[in-house]
Amino acid sequence: MSMKSELKRKSLHLTGLSVPLSYYLFGRELTLTFIGIAFFVFVILEPFRIIEELRDNIKRRLRIYVDEDVMGRVEVLEKQIDEITRSHERYRVAAHIYFAAASFIVVYFFPMEVAVGAITVATVGDALAAIVGKSFGRHRFSNGKSLEGSLAYFLSGVAILWPLVGLPLAVIGSLAGTVAEFYNLPPDDNFSNQLAIAIVIYLTDVLLL
Repeated sequence: MSMKSELKRKSLHLTGLSVPLSYYLFGRELTLTFIGIAFFVFVILEPFRIIEELRDNIKRRLRIYVDEDVMGRVEVLEKQIDEITRSHERYRVAAHIYFAAASFIVVYFFPMEVAVGAITVATVGDALAAIVGKSFGRHRFSNGKSLEGSLAYFLSGVAILWPLVGLPLAVIGSLAGTVAEFYNLPPDDNFSNQLAIAIVIYLTDVLLL
């Protein structure tokens, strides 16, 4: 994926920050409702993204009622979505569904500081790791990740978590997220990142601190 496409993808990915922002502004219950609705909409629309034949059938029917200018815009949007979709997502569940599912779990089960920190780090850290790694990555690992990208994730994670949970937990939580992002832990790193950070911080705090 080109840097331009990567930047578009990460710009869209950063909309995930609306979840911690919603938590601060509107509280836990409304945030869970917001995530639940988003997840439902994503799941309903996902078959149209994955199944090209289904998408084409819908477009053929729309042409009867919608003028060509609108259809042209729809096709431009479709092209842009394809441009920022990773190859492994073409015919399987995409990142936004995993992100929404993980966000719901984290907000529901964990304290506010842990949930806000985990979601923010997973969002910002993932974006920085990709951009820094693609732009400045010189020391590559066998899986294509770079030392520079992983360091960007880790350091941004510590900076985000420190004021929320304190420095020791920030370091441990950021390390957990870095590992999850580096190894693309299943089912998807957009799911495992948030869970890894939240679980490790919570258990470390409860059991050791």
